[in-house]
Amino acid sequence: MTHVTQHPLDEALQLQPLDIEGHYAGSPHAAYGNMVGPFGGATAAQMLQAVLQHPARLGEPVALTVNFAAGVKDAPFRIEAHPARTNRSTQHWTVTLLQAEDDGSESTVITATAVTAVRRTTWGAQDLAVPKVPAANEVARSTGASMVRWIERYEMRPLAGTIPSQWDGAESDSLSRLWVRDDPPRPLDFASLTALSDVFFPRVWLRRARMTPIGTVSMTVYFHASSAELAEVGDGYLLAQARSQAFFNGFFDQSAELWSEAGRLLATTHQVVYYKE
Repeated sequence: MTHVTQHPLDEALQLQPLDIEGHYAGSPHAAYGNMVGPFGGATAAQMLQAVLQHPARLGEPVALTVNFAAGVKDAPFRIEAHPARTNRSTQHWTVTLLQAEDDGSESTVITATAVTAVRRTTWGAQDLAVPKVPAANEVARSTGASMVRWIERYEMRPLAGTIPSQWDGAESDSLSRLWVRDDPPRPLDFASLTALSDVFFPRVWLRRARMTPIGTVSMTVYFHASSAELAEVGDGYLLAQARSQAFFNGFFDQSAELWSEAGRLLATTHQVVYYKE
């Protein structure tokens, strides 16, 4: 008898419905552990999953913004997803993740908003050109010991802007580019694309070659493909690149793009990140 093992991301995305519609019980997954708490991309995917499995959902994701108000503890949590307004073809969501405090009370750890929509076929164009790079199978996979568990869940083939080999304070450009996919490979969908949008190490590490403490404050993902188009990608690689525009008084931004191997822009994402001098 063949034993089928579920993908770690699908295990992380198992949210159990509670008595109130749109309320779900979940927990961080050990396979996506970070230095402190879980990998933010996996948590963002769980927030989106609460919308995706809501019985009142209209259409497919267009945008997701996740605000990390506090660190997520390695403990069970509750997610509340609420359709704040439903129009003819668009739907606006508020999502909250809560965890228990030591005194038994609950407090808000993450807030999020999402927009879903029933898309209609219209004229379209892709103004952002895909970078000219070697094919994924021509690029060596990144190897070596991982500092955190979640990195083991991704196959990364770096092209430019790798993590510094020496933490000597030497300044550099903040651009990184790599081929990446889930490990083990998993068919692409909105949840996994959300998590993949956060695979980049902190831009301030590359810019200054200093192991600076950081924490994502807010993360937004814009989706530029339908579920059918994501299904066409299958478990193939995504070309991902990220850069920062400015570092100022304890916060820096990050913009990133993710393309399919066929050159289709699937998502753009933006973050603001806290860093400590």
